[in-house]
Amino acid sequence: MTSALTENTMAIILAGGKGSRLEPLTRDRAKPAVPFGGAYRIIDFTLSNVLNSGIRKVLMLTQYKTMSLDRHVNLGWQRYFQRELGQFIDIVPPQQRIDENWYQGTGDAVYQNIYTIERERPKYVVILAGDHIYKMDYRRLIQTHIENHADLTISTLRVPTSTAARRFGVLEVDEANRVIGFAEKPVIPREIPNQPDYCLASMGIYVFNTEFLFEKLCQDALDENSRHDFGGDIIPSVIDQYTVYAHPFNDENRKSESYWRDVGTLDAFFDANMDLIDADPQLNLYDRRWPIWTYQPNCPPPKFVFAHDERIGMATDSLICNGSIISGAFVNRSVLGFRCRVNSYAQVEESILFSDVEIGRKARISRAILDSGVRIDPGMEIGFDPELDRARGFYVTENGITIVTRQCS
Repeated sequence: MTSALTENTMAIILAGGKGSRLEPLTRDRAKPAVPFGGAYRIIDFTLSNVLNSGIRKVLMLTQYKTMSLDRHVNLGWQRYFQRELGQFIDIVPPQQRIDENWYQGTGDAVYQNIYTIERERPKYVVILAGDHIYKMDYRRLIQTHIENHADLTISTLRVPTSTAARRFGVLEVDEANRVIGFAEKPVIPREIPNQPDYCLASMGIYVFNTEFLFEKLCQDALDENSRHDFGGDIIPSVIDQYTVYAHPFNDENRKSESYWRDVGTLDAFFDANMDLIDADPQLNLYDRRWPIWTYQPNCPPPKFVFAHDERIGMATDSLICNGSIISGAFVNRSVLGFRCRVNSYAQVEESILFSDVEIGRKARISRAILDSGVRIDPGMEIGFDPELDRARGFYVTENGITIVTRQCS
């Protein structure tokens, strides 16, 4: 059920980025549609936060390679929103209602959809990114916004300055958390007073009063020198004249340290998946108080085949999704998606297999990501010799993770 805080709120999820740093995994899909943790897509975490927060009016702004993302949302998420009750989740590609351009920036993406937002008459608009892994109750953010009588409230995260440099917008706040300074991706981030080597980074999560948002988007659209981006243009332009507050990240993951991951690179994506398989995983997927929702295909349970000639189907410290069969093979510290098959005597170590992957007999896989539908020939070894992997046409990351897609398998 919606709460009093959210019944007059609309969420806008920005899900249209190219995700070029995740190529080749984003060669044929949008970044938010990339599988994560076996059973999920990246977009499921933002959408679960929206659903768990009681927000029932959602626009998802898309642009590039949207087919798999559209299909996932339509299959898995429409059922949670009752249009007869004024609830919806609508996928909105560039409408070109205002001009003939695609979205030119995060601010322009929202600007091009002012007409759609206006029809619903929300009092508050929550702007969200669709490509981060975290758990957050947006009601607490909205409450902060209302209590401070703010025009804009920005959700923030305390991060090392070395991490934030050239990557995040960095805020400066006073004792009451009112924002008094903002720099987009500075080379040398401003430190938090009395906390050397740490800064206050924007999470790309904003709450606007709707009329204020419209006014600033229209002004920005007329500025020929603007990149039409929230972090680069709109936020810096309002700090000195309007009421802007910071809201410290309220983490619903309920661990000793806050969990928020930008899986914008292949190595970061691999590490975030590996977070899930520890005995005490950093990200808790099993908390019924804050579930992560998704669409899952109708598959039988995973199966582990034991044969009497020393072939033992076994998986340790791993996530194995429904429909997968470990047939006389060994899987360790890995994530397997739906309907994977690992054949006799094969070994899979510290790897991520998307759905419908098949590993041939006696093949060996280590520190690799295998895209959906990949077939590995019997006896093949991947992840042991980076130069050999590159010669086969595979991509190898800076940290030595081998990426195999259907085009090169």
